[in-house]
Amino acid sequence: MTTQHSDRASGDCFHCGSPIAAGADYRARLDGAERRFCCFGCQSVCAAIFEAGLQGYYRRTPEGALLAPPPEPPKDVEIYDFDEVQQEFATCSGEIRDIHLLVEGIHCAACVWLIERGLQRVPGVQSANVNLAAKRLHLRWDNRRSKLSDVIRALAKIGYSAVPYDPESAEGAIKKANRAMLYRVFFAGFAMMNMMWISIALYSGADKDEFRDFFHWMGMALATPTLLYAAYPFYRGAFGGLRGGRLTMDLPIAIGLGVTYAYSVYITATASKIGEVYFDTVTNLTFVILVGRYLEGMFRHQAVSATKRLMELQPRVAIVMRDGQEQMTPIRGVKPGDRVLIKPGYKVPVDGVVLEGHSSVDESMLSGESAPVSKSADAQVSAGTVNTSGALLVEVRATLQNTALAKIIRLVEEAQSSKAPIQRLADTIVPWFVLVTLVCAALTFFIWNSDNFELALMAATSVLIITCPCALGMATPMSIAVASGLGAKHGILVKNGLVLETLSRVNHFVFDKTGTLTEGKMSVAQLHVAPGVVLRDILRSAAAVERYSEHSVAKAVVMEAEAQQLDYRDVPVQGFQATAGLGVEATAAGRAMLLGSAGWLARRGVAVDTELQSRAHELEAQAMSCMHVALDGVHVAVFALADKLRGDARQLVSELRGAGIAMTLLSGDRRPVAEAIARQLGGMEVIAEVLPQDKDSVVQQLQRRGAVVAMVGDGVNDAPALIRADVGIALGSGTDVSVESADIVLMHNELDKVRLATLLSRRTLRTIKQNIGLSFAYNAIMVPLAMMAMVTPLVAAVTMPVSSLVVIGNAARIRNLFRSGKG
Repeated sequence: MTTQHSDRASGDCFHCGSPIAAGADYRARLDGAERRFCCFGCQSVCAAIFEAGLQGYYRRTPEGALLAPPPEPPKDVEIYDFDEVQQEFATCSGEIRDIHLLVEGIHCAACVWLIERGLQRVPGVQSANVNLAAKRLHLRWDNRRSKLSDVIRALAKIGYSAVPYDPESAEGAIKKANRAMLYRVFFAGFAMMNMMWISIALYSGADKDEFRDFFHWMGMALATPTLLYAAYPFYRGAFGGLRGGRLTMDLPIAIGLGVTYAYSVYITATASKIGEVYFDTVTNLTFVILVGRYLEGMFRHQAVSATKRLMELQPRVAIVMRDGQEQMTPIRGVKPGDRVLIKPGYKVPVDGVVLEGHSSVDESMLSGESAPVSKSADAQVSAGTVNTSGALLVEVRATLQNTALAKIIRLVEEAQSSKAPIQRLADTIVPWFVLVTLVCAALTFFIWNSDNFELALMAATSVLIITCPCALGMATPMSIAVASGLGAKHGILVKNGLVLETLSRVNHFVFDKTGTLTEGKMSVAQLHVAPGVVLRDILRSAAAVERYSEHSVAKAVVMEAEAQQLDYRDVPVQGFQATAGLGVEATAAGRAMLLGSAGWLARRGVAVDTELQSRAHELEAQAMSCMHVALDGVHVAVFALADKLRGDARQLVSELRGAGIAMTLLSGDRRPVAEAIARQLGGMEVIAEVLPQDKDSVVQQLQRRGAVVAMVGDGVNDAPALIRADVGIALGSGTDVSVESADIVLMHNELDKVRLATLLSRRTLRTIKQNIGLSFAYNAIMVPLAMMAMVTPLVAAVTMPVSSLVVIGNAARIRNLFRSGKG
């Protein structure tokens, strides 16, 4: 067993280290030795840990750690097994589910190890990742093998109480913590104001008469509760870091306050006539630093409040139409398939499709565009948007965690809690930064001690207080959190901080053609048939076959047949088969049909008609895609399809070219078509006739040439290339987009947001570097001044939080990026 556990006094609990009350007799024989415990909870938890073979937990528990007895497990955990309840907290993909649990009882890295290893033994648990700072567990499990209540009970068995993470509860916890901080600020302020009268008396001459000792004891009476209560967070943070084997930013503050207080107590207790007391310094420092911490927390919360504002967009109730009657229903009681009435001025509570009505909907929360969007029958609406004029009857398609709004909130939360490489570097530096601070303080004390002990004490305290690793530690996470929130507000969903850092270094953009640079709405522009072939018959049969395909070309053929009022649905079709990137084949009205590229026909043994092929080449030079048709092994027709460029495509390409970024147009179309599109855009490298499964190979080749590649695609057909690229950017409506494959999701298919995302990434990285530079510059200037005894502890306490506030304020400036003309 470990030193800390095997050597504990016989009167201490083996599990938590707390003293065992008289009369408490909780024992268990574990690992060949009898162990004593303070309560039945500790005995049960320890036995469960040993039974699971996880006694390594005790070897990882920091020396001297007092873990406290296990918390009470939540009551009625079975309620979390109901699908209706899980809809509010969990993300469901069939029976595979994700949830964030708020875990009580996590103390240190050993707890993280125990939870993650312990849950690996629960059937169905696929992953369990603990965030130590947030006390949250990200759980992924198979609901067929284990219920959520089983997982929560497994956690309770090893000593941890868990409930589903509720953002509202978390917000309440933040408010509670802020309120507790305010109480400490008020207490320290009250003590400081009263201490001022004592200080004035001492500085006015009372330190030289019979009242000297009286005022010293009065000062001690005020400083002691201030240190024990108001300054408690500093000591808790310092000791917590030491237990975890880390030097935290609270340690120098705790040492500075403690040493100053201890010296003052010594002077008071010995009634020394030589030294001075510094109880006023203790109370003043505590008050000023607490005020700084409170302001930091307030401004930090405001700077990253985008997630909270997004959550406030989700209505709590909906008007459900049942049997022709309006029923006000809690949102968790609304199910897919229900019909919801959305009155003018109301927020849309669900994702759905309009059945009846006509109105304009403000979708600025999704797209960043202020102009309302017209909605009528068959139009899609999203939760959180605002209905501005007419009433809409909407069929529910998704609620709660499955809406586009919920997906946005999840992405923003994940991005704000992620770490970029530059942040990991800063996290590595901070403990060494604290160590250097302690060394500088000790060096300052020994240098000045030879001349004046009290001057040495004050100078060393100033060094401890004035150094600020806080600013360095916040430099990156604050910038990423603000940038993620701003991006979400403008329809740019960023998955994590690494993406922002990587995007700022991208020097090569790869664009998919169809659906990305073009609108993806193909239409039949021209029809050409061989001599003796009836055009309407060929179009009718082609539409009959293509109606089984989801490709944009197929939809265009079907639309053309409908426009010509052809009864293509009456044509019997058998044996439909599609080959990705090449074409389709089937039997229509008893005749074999092939529809696809000329190469596809040739591979199937069809002789290509020279006249039709020549005509196809002319059309392709005009940026039209050609689909060739063969009937019973004979090449009989060419369908020319046109796709318009997106309105903002030329501007985007022009600006990227102006920034010196290389670009490649990647397409499965014939080279003449792709080259014609590239010419319309002002020219770029073209790689054409690429099958969907080969697009990632093209990206890989560019990376081997040293390029940092961003792939921009539709997020569905381009999934392998999006994953392969250094940064994958998917355009989509938010509900249909494949967020699993892309690093950045752009809402509402607006290409200009590629430019905005690039601007955001570069501004974020620049702000991170500025913040780190500001932090180092502040410490490089102020620490030497403190070591030269040119800064008092009170001045140090004032300037230290100011440096953190400067970092927070600089990060908050990112929010102004899109307000400028460039944005």
